[in-house]
Amino acid sequence: MKNDIHPQYFANAKFTCACGNTFTSGSTKPEVHVEICSNCHPFYTGKQKLVDTAGVVDKFKKREQKASTMASKRTVKKPRKTKAEKAAA
Repeated sequence: MKNDIHPQYFANAKFTCACGNTFTSGSTKPEVHVEICSNCHPFYTGKQKLVDTAGVVDKFKKREQKASTMASKRTVKKPRKTKAEKAAA
């Protein structure tokens, strides 16, 4: 290894999670703050946070209904007259 080009390595760097959990690991920084860790992540804890999707589904159904009514309005339009029909009129 070349001298003076590598960052300093801290074997016992302190990691602090937003939930308050702290643990040590190796890093190039002495202290690291993380938003989520194995102590609070739903995959590791087995607890899922239920998200209220009822409002999202209702909004989607309203948009779908509005789109179908708009599509039916578009098909009612009169066909354009050709140049020959315009000249005859």
